[in-house]
Amino acid sequence: MQVNVSGDAISDEELSIYLNTVQSKQNRKIIRADVSVDKEGVDVNYMLERVPFERIRRITGYLVGSTVKWNNGKRAEEKDRVKHN
Repeated sequence: MQVNVSGDAISDEELSIYLNTVQSKQNRKIIRADVSVDKEGVDVNYMLERVPFERIRRITGYLVGSTVKWNNGKRAEEKDRVKHN
């Protein structure tokens, strides 16, 4: 994790509390954090790790992400289908 602190000084313990709070609320790891400290307070801007997702398509009447688990009959149906543009 890359952390950039600007402005007034902040203790490692306090910085750790801010970052752990963000990670626990977002339920994802922080990749990068920019912490700005002044008399008024602390601003934390952060970038989180990407959320993996699977693309869903409609093939042969079914919503699928991948045809890997299809049996031979369903694979043949997919091969023989007419594609419409």
